[in-house]
Amino acid sequence: MSVEEVAAHLGVPKSTVYNRWKPWNLKGHRIGRRVMFRERDVETWIDRQAIH
Repeated sequence: MSVEEVAAHLGVPKSTVYNRWKPWNLKGHRIGRRVMFRERDVETWIDRQAIH
């Protein structure tokens, strides 16, 4: 998933995803200059947030 797709899925601005993915411990991968996320990693992260 792109940063744009994650932002839309979470209902936050793209800048929030860019600034917070590391502090949130959201597993992302740099591909060149882009940051990409696996959908299953995003869903796992969302599930972990609901528990806390």
